[in-house]
Amino acid sequence: MSSKLSTGYQLVRRFVRLLVRVFFREIVYEGLDRIPRDAGGLIVAWHPNGLVDPALILSNFPGKIIFGARHGLFSWPILGWLIKRIGTVPIYRSQDLETMSRAEALKANQESLNTMADELASGSFSALFPEGISHDEPHLTEIKTGAARLYYRARAKSSPSAPPPVIIPVGLHYDRKAIFRSRVLVTFHEPIDLPSHLDVNPSEDEPINVHRARYRELTELIEHTLVEVVRATEDWNLHQLMHRARKLMRAERSYRAGARPDAPSITERDLGFARVWYGYRARLKTHPDEILALTKELAEYDKMIRAVGLEDFELTGPIKLSSPTWFGLLTLQFATVYLFLPPIIIVGYVINVIPYFLLKGLDRFYTREYKDAATVKMLGGAVLFPLTWGVAAILAARGSQELHLMFPTIPDVPVLVAVLTIIFAMISGFLALRYNELSQETYRAIRVQITKTKKKESIEQLVAERARLFERVSLLEVGLDLPGQVAPDGRIVSSETVLPRPG
Repeated sequence: MSSKLSTGYQLVRRFVRLLVRVFFREIVYEGLDRIPRDAGGLIVAWHPNGLVDPALILSNFPGKIIFGARHGLFSWPILGWLIKRIGTVPIYRSQDLETMSRAEALKANQESLNTMADELASGSFSALFPEGISHDEPHLTEIKTGAARLYYRARAKSSPSAPPPVIIPVGLHYDRKAIFRSRVLVTFHEPIDLPSHLDVNPSEDEPINVHRARYRELTELIEHTLVEVVRATEDWNLHQLMHRARKLMRAERSYRAGARPDAPSITERDLGFARVWYGYRARLKTHPDEILALTKELAEYDKMIRAVGLEDFELTGPIKLSSPTWFGLLTLQFATVYLFLPPIIIVGYVINVIPYFLLKGLDRFYTREYKDAATVKMLGGAVLFPLTWGVAAILAARGSQELHLMFPTIPDVPVLVAVLTIIFAMISGFLALRYNELSQETYRAIRVQITKTKKKESIEQLVAERARLFERVSLLEVGLDLPGQVAPDGRIVSSETVLPRPG
């Protein structure tokens, strides 16, 4: 893998890494060791979250990677400059053409393809989103042949003595992709194992129909691989029901084990969903009627549990309102969160409230689709918040000078005041954000206890239904080789994890 990174490339990557680290509460990268160091390759991924998708891949990729991006992005303020600094090449889509003919666009795309192929052939990596567009579906849209064309162009340019470039699929798994301070898992999978008739260096002497047939077959292989990587579902309703099954199974396993594990990590969340997804697909082939009936029952359970406003693991937790100790602790927490802390963090709200609402306005105005929300928030926040902090620093510095004129004993240190204002604005903004999270947690703890006290009959019915559905799903899992393994406390852990021996 080529390790020559320009200063501009490294600076942009650090900036992008900072942006995604601020936007997401947790980012987990898996499989970076699967990226070969002795060969270049093509990174392929689905495209559910606008510019956030390439930002996540770029920010932690071990080496140089060149992206293809639609040409319109190069004219965006700031963004256009950034993507040029990392060598991004323009892709001209027919539906976006305004100032050039189709022939000119085809010629420009060939040049872009050659540029990316040169990177692959030289031992670096290029990245494409084969769907060609970002979207809000829980499945892939139509896969284009561009990735296959790029791959074989690179193989034609590669040295016969060098290892051939590889194709590495990437899974991008968001828990709530447009929500600030949510979580994401980025998984680099094993390179695609090409059958012998596709693992070739194409000859220019071959008939064009041979080339096209090979492009189509490799495209189908990439699509099949990405479907499994993404765990695609036909619609959001089925996707949500699979998550309901995941949460139901974990909650019931933990309850029967007498354990109360922490909330699942983004990695466990993905593993749990994968088990449900693979099990569903396998049993849909062998037990279609039973699976369809189970899906309807899960939908009814999902409707019931949403109606009471609880999560699966909260159904069987203890009711603590009658405990004087717990009630006293809850009262103390309530007073701390809602009475004592607000005056302390009020300055953080005052300084950061203007960019916050401006950002919400930008989101409403520019976000025509959900997939663009995170992009607008991340890029807009990167400009609006520092700009606001700078204005606050200037005002504070001028104010300190005025105070010095009025009271000469006050030191005349406007630069120091400006720097401290920026630092305070950043810290107070973080504290305000953490306070929001803490206040929501406190409110939910109170609401859960009140709900469990007032709706005992409904909850008892849900507990019984959860147990029944658990048995149904467990029977369908028998004999299947599912991802991960079940830990003694009910969690799903990686198959490589060493579990404690029983007893």
